[in-house]
Formats: sequence, C-alpha cells, structure tokens
Amino acid sequence: MRSNSRFAQVQPFDIDKVAAAAGADPDVLRMENLDTDVPPPPAAVAATTRSLAEGTGNSWLPFTGLPELCEAVAADLRLRTGLDYDPVRQIAVTSGGTSAVMPVLLATTEPGDPVVLTDPTYAGLLQRVRLAGARPHLVPLRVEGGHWRLDRDALGEVRSAAALLLMSPSMPSGVVLDEEDWTAVARVCERTGAYLIYDAAMERIVFDGHPRINPCRVEGLGERTIVIGSMSKEYRMIGWRIGWVAGPADIMSRIMVATIYNTTVASGFHQIGAAAALREPSGVAEAVAEYQARHETVVAQLADLPLVRAGGGWSCLVDAEAMGLTADDLSARLLERGRVAATPMTAWGEQVARRYVRLVFSAEPVERLSELRARFAAALA
Repeated sequence: MRSNSRFAQVQPFDIDKVAAAAGADPDVLRMENLDTDVPPPPAAVAATTRSLAEGTGNSWLPFTGLPELCEAVAADLRLRTGLDYDPVRQIAVTSGGTSAVMPVLLATTEPGDPVVLTDPTYAGLLQRVRLAGARPHLVPLRVEGGHWRLDRDALGEVRSAAALLLMSPSMPSGVVLDEEDWTAVARVCERTGAYLIYDAAMERIVFDGHPRINPCRVEGLGERTIVIGSMSKEYRMIGWRIGWVAGPADIMSRIMVATIYNTTVASGFHQIGAAAALREPSGVAEAVAEYQARHETVVAQLADLPLVRAGGGWSCLVDAEAMGLTADDLSARLLERGRVAATPMTAWGEQVARRYVRLVFSAEPVERLSELRARFAAALA
C-alpha cells in the first residue's frame, strides 16, 4: 500500500476517544467536547422549522450560499470590520466554519509553503494545514501573569509565510490578541506577502478587561485578510453546520471553486435559520455573561493548580507537566478517579500544547463546575 505524506504527521483530536471512554455516565463532568447547553437564538429555531415545513431551501443552488444569508453576513461583517463585502463575489457559505479552512488553504498555499499558527492552536486548523500539504510554522504562546500572551519576538522572526492562520479568542487557550499583536501580524504579512486567515468564530466571546479587535480594522490588514465566520459558537448553533468565508474578490474566486468542489452546498434549511439569527436578537451578550461566570467558577475551583485564565471563548488549559504528569496521564486520572472528561492537547501544537489538558466550561452549569476542586483532588490523590 502506498504511503501518503499528507497524513504522516496528522494526529487525531483525542476528543472522541475521551468521550467514548466517558460513555453516557451522568456523573461525569463533560469538559472534553466543545458543546454548549446555552440555547440557540429562538429566531433561528423558528425560521429553520418554518423552512422545513414549507420546503424552502431544499435545493442545490446557489452553490455559494442563499442570497438572504450572504446579505446578512455582509451586513454583520460591515459592523465588525468596517468593510463592504459584495455578497455575490466576496462571500461563500460553507458547511460550518472549520469546513472553510481547507478551501482557503488550497487557494492560498502551495505544497510545502509555511503557514504560521500559534502553539497551542485548534487542532482542526493545525491538522488541515498538514492535509493541505503546507507546512505549519508554530509561534508559541507564553504564560505571563496567569494569562496567555503571544510571543511577538518569535513572530517577528518569521521570514517566509504564505499565510498566517489565527483565531481570537483562540481555542483551546482562550488567548485574545490585542492591537499590538495584530500590528505585529500586519508587519509579518507585509514582509512576507502572506494572507491573514482569521478565524472569527469566537470574536465576541470576550471576557471583561480584554479588547475585542477585528484585525481588518488594523492598518495593513484589511486588504489581505480572509475572514472565516461561523454560527456554532457565538450563536450556539453547532448542529446547523453553517459558516462562511469572506475576503478580497480575487482570492475569493478561487476559494469559491474549492468550496463548491469540496461540499457543493450547505443545508438550505439551516442557511435560512442562520440568516434569521444574524438579523434578529441573538442573545450573544447573555451567553457571554454565562460563559464568563462558568470560567470564573473553574478558575476559583482550581486556584491552587497551574490553570491559565482564558480571555474569552469556551475553554481553558491546565498544565499537567507542572503537576508532574503528562497530559495523557492527567486526562486518564481525571476520568478514572475524578469523573471529569477532559482532552489532552497532544495534537493541538508542539512543545507548548502537549503540556496541557483542556477544560471546556460551555456545556456544564456553574453548579456542576463547583465540584471541580473535589474531583481534581480525587484525581491527583
């Protein structure tokens, strides 16, 4: 059987392995998978249900997205970025936000091209870079004062890149990039001619005291940024599997071709629900307040352990090696002794990520998260 170099370094998430080991035990704290029990916008549910009953959206066409959703995305992006996107030429709807990553990489890179990501980063980004045939160049995040910070000195050493693939807030760390970070990114893009591929899926899930900056508003980035958006996180619409990609018209023409030949079209029923969520009150602020309360509960429960605070998002990381364990060992102990399902970050970066275990706080209420101290004690005993 022939080998395939694209798969040589691709690693599994390990989320599914931890979930399978946890089974359906109701006593287990489910902190392994990026799900949420915070409900989606009622307008999205109503519009999707109505679409199913009426049969609207039951079509292959248009391949790049229903006009009403593309127009709603353009209006939302205008508020976020200050830019006017042509709904026909500059926006393509995808089957979830992460499904946009591969078409974007295929359109912006050649085999062997370096793509800059952070360490840690979302495994779905890192492993897609490898599957596309490009080469990850990982820039570390550092822990300073209990928070994650981008190593701007390491970023400044990048001399060659086809793209920078970044997220803010980022999974799994919850790091939020500030204006100086984005300015440093702009310098690298200008020096290398790289695109910025910006995963904006959690852009508004930012906690108190952290800036929320869209990189398109930073000098030098607007004209070279490809934005990937999603209904899954901010709008809690995971099962809809609706995302989009927007960017300069010239590169979008290639991205649209790759998108069409990758998935053909996203669900029309779900596109109609997504458009309603973008037009109507969406409950984002209320959801963010709930996630912050859950995050603060986790931080308080594990105050004596090497936990790194998140600036936003749905998860935070605890340093297994600082406790004298590997990430795999801590994950196994948490499940077997503490009844906590949590994923080791062995596939989510390199030197930095592999030290950590991810704790997702979006799917468990504060009352259950308040049991963490006792559960960690049992795991570490």
